[in-house]
Amino acid sequence: MAALNTPLTPGAIFHSDRGSNYTSDAFARKLKSLNLRQSVGRTGVCWENAMAESFFSTLKNEWLNRFEFTTRSKARTRVVRYIEGFYNPKRLHSALGYRAPQEIEDEHQQPPLVA
Repeated sequence: MAALNTPLTPGAIFHSDRGSNYTSDAFARKLKSLNLRQSVGRTGVCWENAMAESFFSTLKNEWLNRFEFTTRSKARTRVVRYIEGFYNPKRLHSALGYRAPQEIEDEHQQPPLVA
C-alpha cells in the first residue's frame, strides 16, 4: 500500500520481522523491483522492531478494542480510518519529538533550501 500511495525514496529500507510472508523470495523480488532494501530482524531480538510493536499496541488499545468486526472488509476500513484519519495526521509521538508522523513526512518531502 505504501508503494501505491506514497513516493518512496530509492534505496529506502523495509524492516520487518521473520514472518514467512516477509522472508519469501517473492517478497524479496517485490522489494527489489521497488528499489527498496530489505532488513529482517534477528530471532529473539524484539527491540529491533520496537516501533512497529508500539504501533500495533497503540492501534489495538486506542481503536480496535472499541469495535466488533463481522467481516475483514469492515475491519480493514476501520484500521485505515484510524491510521489515515488520526494516527498519521494528528497523533503526537514521543519518538518524533511530540510531532505527528504526517508532519515528519511533509518535512521530508520538502526540497532542501539552498543558500
